[in-house]
Amino acid sequence: MPTVIDWTGNQVGEVELQLKVAKESTAADLVHRAVVRQLNNARQGNASTKTRAEVRGGGRKPWRQKGTGRARAGSSRSPLWSGGGVIFGPKPKDYNLNMNRKERRLALRTAFQSRLEDMVVVEDFIGNLPQPKTAELAKALERWGVEPGQKTLLIIDQRQEMVYLSARNMPKLKLTVADQLSVYNIVMADKIVVTAPALEKIKAVYGGDRTELAATVEEK
Repeated sequence: MPTVIDWTGNQVGEVELQLKVAKESTAADLVHRAVVRQLNNARQGNASTKTRAEVRGGGRKPWRQKGTGRARAGSSRSPLWSGGGVIFGPKPKDYNLNMNRKERRLALRTAFQSRLEDMVVVEDFIGNLPQPKTAELAKALERWGVEPGQKTLLIIDQRQEMVYLSARNMPKLKLTVADQLSVYNIVMADKIVVTAPALEKIKAVYGGDRTELAATVEEK
């Protein structure tokens, strides 16, 4: 059960998170397919080479067929020649994979629910960053239990300029908003830090009628 932490790192409550996830027997395959789909769809697929038919020139036979002592040659654009075509080279290709919306959302919920042990919920801290300060955000992450060098996913409810400017120079920190989550970022993160408002937004965006998500903070 994730704990709720304030800006100073003190625990102020707990959060109960219950999402409708895939069956244990199919969960790993579902999440894997979602990750492969995201990586494939990010590929441009525009690598291209020319075959011997597409390379300019080479229409004239370099030398006569017999009597020269050299190997016969019909074109200077043969793949065996420098400047010739390419054998079995890459051509533009569409790598996109299809996955229906219900499966994508189920994979996202399954991945998110599986990271509860590595998740920390923090109170909205925008008021503690009146100006962009990377050092202040780095110190806050350490107070929240993020160790130096850990790949961290920070989820906020909406784009906030002060948080964005403070986080953009941190190579191990990935900043995203609650309605733009990706399975790949969730799976690859060592630590997930989510704000309480972002958790409510996740409930609204990814919850749906068939998903049960409860977030309650118990004051201590």
